[in-house]
Amino acid sequence: MGAPPACGGGSPSSGSARGRARLSGVGAITLDGKATRDEIFVDLKQRVAALTAAGRTPGLATILVGDDPGSQAYVRGKHADCAKVGITSIRRDLPADISTAKLNETIDELNANPECTGYIVQLPLPKHLDENAALERIDPAKDADGLHPTNLGRLVLNNPAPLPCTPRGIVHLLRRYDVEIAGAHVVVIGRGVTVGRPLGLLLTRRSENATVTLCHTGTRDLPTLTKQADIIVAAVGVPHLVTADMVRPGAAVLDVGVSRVDGKLTGDVHPDVWEVAGHVSPNPGGIGPLTRAFLLTNVVELAERQ
Repeated sequence: MGAPPACGGGSPSSGSARGRARLSGVGAITLDGKATRDEIFVDLKQRVAALTAAGRTPGLATILVGDDPGSQAYVRGKHADCAKVGITSIRRDLPADISTAKLNETIDELNANPECTGYIVQLPLPKHLDENAALERIDPAKDADGLHPTNLGRLVLNNPAPLPCTPRGIVHLLRRYDVEIAGAHVVVIGRGVTVGRPLGLLLTRRSENATVTLCHTGTRDLPTLTKQADIIVAAVGVPHLVTADMVRPGAAVLDVGVSRVDGKLTGDVHPDVWEVAGHVSPNPGGIGPLTRAFLLTNVVELAERQ
């Protein structure tokens, strides 16, 4: 079997973010997703320039159905990122009451569009549309999110394919800050298809060699498991689920889940965890920027393979 693509997005500059000053008054080193994203963008800009010079400018398309403010903001951010690195932006904004047939027409059009290297269907879709059917209709060769069933199957088989963006960002951020993965016990809280399940697959590849415990709503005595972990990844969208008494001193804690409390974005990790952990990713500003960075990385890699 061929080797899968590396989780990194280029060569990070030596030590610019590694070992960055700890936050005032607390013990943990910040796993800075924004600084790491900026390093990835420098690399992507050079690669896109080389592709453009060869007549193969990458193009990222988005399909946005309806006017959900959160989805609109995410899509705007993705296209703003494209402009920073030179990727062509293609938008398909559709009304909330669009029929399945019309949505399928849009997906088929992007599958056939030579200017579209890769694309995403922004979720969630309105309730009358079948999200799984829409995602399966995407050409796996243009799957920018790495979540098409075919590509998830390739991940299981350790075959080359676009990798899911958030898990890829998590692995890259850990490596960026020299958090040891090989031999580590990683507790992943959340079994969703976008983060938890594919992250477990990534971390148990031979190139990572971690031991993973995947936890979920049916897990008994979660604190006992997290206190044994070298690395904790919280990706469930439950505000402040992970507290300091659940964390072994010096462990790395990545806060991935997002929810709203009193109108404010809130992560899964309680602020008191910073006093105990060795490394913590902030939320926002930790994994989110890398999810978008690796969306662009997937598109660039698809263009480089053409």
